[in-house]
Amino acid sequence: MYRFDLTDAQWARIASFFPDRYHHGRAGHPWKDHRPLVNGILWHLHTGAPWPDTPERYGPWQTVYDRFNRLRKDGTWTKILDALLLHLDREGFVDRDLWCFDGTISRAHVSAAGAKKKSRPLAAVGG
Repeated sequence: MYRFDLTDAQWARIASFFPDRYHHGRAGHPWKDHRPLVNGILWHLHTGAPWPDTPERYGPWQTVYDRFNRLRKDGTWTKILDALLLHLDREGFVDRDLWCFDGTISRAHVSAAGAKKKSRPLAAVGG
């Protein structure tokens, strides 16, 4: 097991969120095993390294990247995060007394930063 790999208990908690590798008996080439690819995704997210630098033990980097995007687009990551947050909340690990907002990532409108306002030329008043 490597530093960013999921433990058996962690994998057991999220494994059911991933599509059936064999398409529930329908036609189609079986998917590559999800666990090493998810570990590769986690490695990438933890390190911030470029996708092509993904270690070979996780599979081809293109497959790791494609699986990450596919699971992002179909909402799998959102479902996993929602379920994990709900579990933590049920166990009492979510403290609802303190909520913070990090203003360093919130962009203000340009006018809030003192930018000059654009003015339109006045319409000519005919007489």
